[in-house]
Amino acid sequence: MGKLSHIDESGKANMVDVGNKPIQNRQAMAKGMIALSKETIDQIEQNNMKKGDVLTVAEIAGIQAAKQTANLIPLCHTLLLTKVDVKAKLTEDGVEVNSLVRCQGQTGVEMEALTGVSVALLTIYDMCKAVDKQMEIGQIKLMGKTKEDLK
Repeated sequence: MGKLSHIDESGKANMVDVGNKPIQNRQAMAKGMIALSKETIDQIEQNNMKKGDVLTVAEIAGIQAAKQTANLIPLCHTLLLTKVDVKAKLTEDGVEVNSLVRCQGQTGVEMEALTGVSVALLTIYDMCKAVDKQMEIGQIKLMGKTKEDLK
């Protein structure tokens, strides 16, 4: 069997065939940041945003997004996730979001971890856009990934 590719013989995109790969414990961690004004940070901290508890809603949105990654990213495999943890915390400059995703599968969960962070940050943006016109989302990155054989 040759090199796996996302392009088939006709030049069309396709999913990578992972059928011959072993099922392994897989984990990925990602993080990202949204820069906010001091006033917005204060309103989030005091839970005074009109749309509700920004950090909790963002965490739930991130979890939902990680579970829907295959529906959002066309060539991603559908995975049975065993854990999704998304945490949003206030910082001096805004909110940092961290995600941890696990599964037992034949392909990694990097896209699920990154999608969870991205949607959590977008949720914060949506919930704060009425009071902060200078928000900036950035620094979204994969922090690490692991895979290990099943015991």
